[in-house]
Amino acid sequence: MGNLQGKIALVTGGSRGIGRAIAHRLARDGALVAVHYGSNKAAADETVTTIVDSGGRAFSVGADLRAADGVDALVAALDSHGESAVDILVHNAGLNFMGRPIEVLAVDEFDQMIAVNVRAPVFLTQRLLPRMSDGGRIIAISSVSTRVASSGGSIGYPLTKGALDVFSRTLAKHLGPRGITVNAVAVGFTRTDMTADALADPAHLERTIGQTALGRIGQAPDIADAVAFLASDDARWITGTKLDVTGGVNL
Repeated sequence: MGNLQGKIALVTGGSRGIGRAIAHRLARDGALVAVHYGSNKAAADETVTTIVDSGGRAFSVGADLRAADGVDALVAALDSHGESAVDILVHNAGLNFMGRPIEVLAVDEFDQMIAVNVRAPVFLTQRLLPRMSDGGRIIAISSVSTRVASSGGSIGYPLTKGALDVFSRTLAKHLGPRGITVNAVAVGFTRTDMTADALADPAHLERTIGQTALGRIGQAPDIADAVAFLASDDARWITGTKLDVTGGVNL
C-alpha cells in the first residue's frame, strides 16, 4: 500500500465499527486522521487514544449530521484544530432504520437517513473541495443493498446508498481534471455494533453466511483495508467505480 505520510484524512462516523477500523488503518499508513463522531465523544476519544498509543496521529471532531447545521459544525470543528486542508475524505457515517418496508417507513426516519447518508456527504464535499489538494481521494461507504433487494423489503436505507453511488460516479468525472479520485465501497454482511442484534440470531447468521461466497461474516478490517487501498497511490488510476467488498454476497 502507498504511504500516507503528510496526508490529512477525515473519516465521518469514525468513532466505532467500520469507521473506527478505517481511522486506525489510515493512521497506520501515516495519515493524520480526524475522527468524526455524531454524539458519542467518549468513543471517538477512545479511538483517538488507541491510534496515538499505536504511534499514529489523530484527533476527534464532533457534529450531528442529522442537523441542518451539521456540516457547518463539522467544518468549524476541523478549523478549531487548525486543519484547513483535507487530502482524504471518507464518507462513512450512516444511519439505518432496519426492518422498514414501505408500509411502515416513517417520514421522520426517512428524513434522518437522507440527512446523514446523502445530504451530509454532498454538502461536506462541497465545503471541503476548495481545501482539498489536487490528487486527493474521496471514498464513500455504500452497501450491497443497492444490488440485492432486502428480503424484508427495507427500502429507505438502500435508496440513500443508491443516491450516494450516483453522487460518487458523477463527482468522479467532474473532479477528474484535478486528479481527485472518487470511489464507492460496497459493504456486505459485516459484524459491527449496528448488526450485532441481527447476527445474534443463529438462524439469521446461518442464512447470511450461506449467502456469502467466502463463507463468513465480514469484519471491519476487511472494509478498512479496501478503503486504505483506494486512498493510496496504488489506486491512482481508479475512479468512478464501486468496489464490491462483500465477500461475494448473492453471487
